[in-house]
Amino acid sequence: MSLTRRSFCRLIALGSILVVGSADAGLMKNLLFEPSAEVDLSMGKLLTQASSPRYASEIWVLIDKQEMRLRVFQGNTLLESFSPIAVGRGGSSAQRFEGGRITPLGEFHITRFNPESRFNFFIGLDYPTPFHARQALETGVYSQQDYDDYFAYYRLNGTPPQQTVLGGYIGIHGIGEADAEVHRRMDWTDGCVAVEDHEIARLSSIVDIGTRVVIR
Repeated sequence: MSLTRRSFCRLIALGSILVVGSADAGLMKNLLFEPSAEVDLSMGKLLTQASSPRYASEIWVLIDKQEMRLRVFQGNTLLESFSPIAVGRGGSSAQRFEGGRITPLGEFHITRFNPESRFNFFIGLDYPTPFHARQALETGVYSQQDYDDYFAYYRLNGTPPQQTVLGGYIGIHGIGEADAEVHRRMDWTDGCVAVEDHEIARLSSIVDIGTRVVIR
């Protein structure tokens, strides 16, 4: 049974500890990534393949750093477009590290919602994904033990670990307690993608747990 946003927020309100399970079809794609598999570590190829709908009615999100824009699609039909957005103060990159304030590029899925964020509303993503973990292993950022520990944690909890050298807690959020004027002039986050408060409210009403998000 997949987990909906409504049931997720109800569990938060009840003070429950929630782990998103592998039963969600969108998250299953990442969980089936085998550590021993041969993979193409080209972020460009991944983003090219990811930047189109999986099926005609799919609700998905495309975040384009060059255009400073977040778009929501149903299939190929544009539902919403938000601009300007803000990303990390360190810019965006295929690989990020804890404390670098960089927004990771890649294909992600929504795993959680926090309606009580200091940034108004927070939509969490499954960063670091298995792709990022494999990339970290191949570039020497992860040791083999780090890599094995990553997958052991993922299989046990249904979500990736958030406290490794790659960092974590990446998502899309509003402005909240931050400065709206700064948001309109520069990138200011610690690695997340920020939109205005009324935009995060609209976005959160469209997407759900498992919704695919592409950052390019």
